[in-house]
Amino acid sequence: MTDTILSSGSREVVIGFNRPFVIIGERINPTGRKILAAEMAAGDFSRVEADALAQIAAGAHMLDVNAGIPLADEPAILARAIQLVQSITDMPLSIDSSIVAALEAGLKVYKGKALVNSVTGEDEQLERVMPLVKKYGAAVVAISNDETGISEDPNVRFEVAKKIVHRAMDYGISPADVVVDPLVMPIGAINSAGVQVMALLHRLRTELKVNTTCGASNVSFGLPNRNGINSAFLTMAIGAGMTSAIANPLHPEIVAATMGADVMMGHDPNCARWIKKFREVPPPGSEAAGGPRGRREGGHRARPA
Repeated sequence: MTDTILSSGSREVVIGFNRPFVIIGERINPTGRKILAAEMAAGDFSRVEADALAQIAAGAHMLDVNAGIPLADEPAILARAIQLVQSITDMPLSIDSSIVAALEAGLKVYKGKALVNSVTGEDEQLERVMPLVKKYGAAVVAISNDETGISEDPNVRFEVAKKIVHRAMDYGISPADVVVDPLVMPIGAINSAGVQVMALLHRLRTELKVNTTCGASNVSFGLPNRNGINSAFLTMAIGAGMTSAIANPLHPEIVAATMGADVMMGHDPNCARWIKKFREVPPPGSEAAGGPRGRREGGHRARPA
């Protein structure tokens, strides 16, 4: 079975077929967050720190770090953000950028084995990113699109993923270090997107034998009650073979959906993680909490002598 081993300086996280599902916290990303973008560009990383700690407390297993701010020095900001996050947590990180110079800046300061997010099937991208992945001993997210764009045909997306995995091997990168993003389309726009991605996930696992990830919230774009759709999608995707996702752990439905799927897939022996997370603590003084025993309901009163 395929295991993708990622690490910080002192902790490992394993993405794998028979492993618990890995939530990669998505919140450290200035895209669509004007306040965070302005703060990071100005050198204020207090919100980055708060987002990191909140996601860890909520149940993230890794954190994605992105510094994509227009007209800003992305390589410098990304490197600083990575150093800050690694100073407050030992969780492994995903270094997220479409700019190769920013990826390298992040990899230079990173302690451990990072997940590079990401590379596409475009030849130019492969030639620039894969040597970095090999040089720094990282793993990489392979996004299933190329020069032709994003195909609505899952068979085409499978072939792009296959191309990236084989090209990685040409650079001496193991398929275990390639985590494929099958590209989840908005279900509100493409009603067959869910069926398509489930079939694609199955092929990626059984034929290509690679781990998978995605931006989970893409599936619900434009719909009401997005967390309901996202949760349903993640549960089904795990059943189809998905092993990780970039998602928001601050939504409890997301954490519950993935942990519940782990239980059903046999990835949570004796339901231990589920029980630890969701067991209700009895109120102080109750019998279950070891307090004084109350009169048993329906018991008989002693008759006076």
